[in-house]
Amino acid sequence: MAKKSSRPNTPSRQPSEQWRRMDLHIHTPASSDYQEPTISYLDILRQAELRGLDIIALTDHNTVAGFAALKKELEQLIWLAERKRIEPDEQRHLDEYRRLLAKMLVLPGFEFTATFGFHILGIFAPETPVSFLEHLLLLLKVPPEALYEGSANIGSTSDVLTAYHIIHEAGGLVIAAHANSGNGVMLRGLDFGGQTRIAYTQDPHLHALEVTDLEKRGRYTTRRFFDGSKPEYPRPMRCIQGSDAHRLMRSTENPKYLGIGDRVTEILLPEMSFEALRAVLQGSDLSRTRPYRGPAKPVDFVQLAREEGESIVQAFYPNMTQRGGFHDRILQDICAMANGNGGTIYIGLSPDPKEKPVGVRDPQKAIERLKASIANRFSPEPEILIDSLTSQEKQIVRIIVPAGKEPPYAIDQHRFYIRDDSGTNLAVRDEIMQLVKKGLGQAAVNEGVSVTVPTTAVAPSVPPPLSQALPAPSQSNLEPPRTGVEIVSSEKRQGTVYHTVRDLRNGSLIKNVTKSSARKLWHYAITQVESGAIKPEKLRWVGNRALIERRKKGDDVWYDLAMRDEEQNLHFYFGVTDSGLSEAWLPIIGSE
Repeated sequence: MAKKSSRPNTPSRQPSEQWRRMDLHIHTPASSDYQEPTISYLDILRQAELRGLDIIALTDHNTVAGFAALKKELEQLIWLAERKRIEPDEQRHLDEYRRLLAKMLVLPGFEFTATFGFHILGIFAPETPVSFLEHLLLLLKVPPEALYEGSANIGSTSDVLTAYHIIHEAGGLVIAAHANSGNGVMLRGLDFGGQTRIAYTQDPHLHALEVTDLEKRGRYTTRRFFDGSKPEYPRPMRCIQGSDAHRLMRSTENPKYLGIGDRVTEILLPEMSFEALRAVLQGSDLSRTRPYRGPAKPVDFVQLAREEGESIVQAFYPNMTQRGGFHDRILQDICAMANGNGGTIYIGLSPDPKEKPVGVRDPQKAIERLKASIANRFSPEPEILIDSLTSQEKQIVRIIVPAGKEPPYAIDQHRFYIRDDSGTNLAVRDEIMQLVKKGLGQAAVNEGVSVTVPTTAVAPSVPPPLSQALPAPSQSNLEPPRTGVEIVSSEKRQGTVYHTVRDLRNGSLIKNVTKSSARKLWHYAITQVESGAIKPEKLRWVGNRALIERRKKGDDVWYDLAMRDEEQNLHFYFGVTDSGLSEAWLPIIGSE
């Protein structure tokens, strides 16, 4: 077997689990743009072995001819050997094939070109018949005459969402190829609407995003963008990397042309099988994959999370004692995340990445205590995963909270919590109503009942026509931010001013909010409105938008913004973060 890394920081690792190295995007001479057409398929396997790979996928452009050729060559050698007609050179080739295939998992697949040129990887079990994969490509509208050409340019085919659905239903892994670069579904440099980008990257049939910046850190990386903290991108997406190799080794003349294994992902698997691979890539534990950097550079996922900081989907606690109130706050976060888009909670360290973790003395006992509290105090009980992992030689307890299937979730039968950018708060009446409607909608879907529920930012599961996915130009010019709050209306009753607040993350309206009852951000927004501090005539307008104020909050920047609609009505947005800004707002932010 290839040499495996032995890193201490492994999530919930069982004795049989190992980190395996994979490159799921490798071309062969069956692709028309392959740069070394004379190399053999045995050369490809040998190079994969030299790079220490455990799992590879052969993904030629709109064809499975490469995998078919390898399989045919191997079958021919076996046929000759069984009939004792094999020559010595052929026997050596057969022995080499057997040795390498016993050492590596070699998967068939293809890189499909969808409508408008978007690239999608479909990867299947090794025993999948070639005829079945060719039938899939025909079903995806690859022209029959192009089925063996290996060209990336094949004219009109199926759209992106239909391709996701077909490959998924056929039992394949669905991966958006080089999603953040050319021909990627993140639509970099393409004039498509935001709703199209959301649908293409949040569809439930998409299992992972292949990205080119997986080893980079910072708030503007692709992985950080799709961590579930963005209101319009609530589904956390697994990001992996692959070489997209069109040659054996990286080109010395043009280093951007990578070779096999030049971008590798490690994956924690209980066994070397396609079923185990699929279970991880379709699972919710995103820390079971990581960029491979060699044994000298281990990836500490807990420390990486601390460097990203607390957010709507991430929280940290030094311990879970009742004395400091941490135990109840952890339960409140679990409740809020289950009522929202999910998240992860780490126990045994502060959110400050410069502080050394204190750790949890007895992780198993802590996990049992948490499970008991959740079982006794929650209704309904959310489905969560609690495990332990190591960071800087300290044991950390991790709680992974998926978005709940039965909202609203409550603690002690009557306390409902929601999470926003400023932390976890008790839900008010209108927010509880939204959660109830959300729960009724999900229950109706499970029972096959039709029901109308509020629109959310989650991508549709049924592929809509592309024309429906594009917002009208007049609407995009008036699109509000996706984070923060707006004071929609105010009314004075018996000496008290009551406000209607819009949560910009989901568009829900919360009525009858007073300055005394408002939570932090609401209180700030109401104070600004009631004081009359905003003078529209003094703002610097750029078109129909203006920046009121830029405020520093920890490591983040919050913006107060203004917009005029078509009827010249003024809208004020408070506490908007970078993640809530669409491209139309960026010139305003840079205009101060």
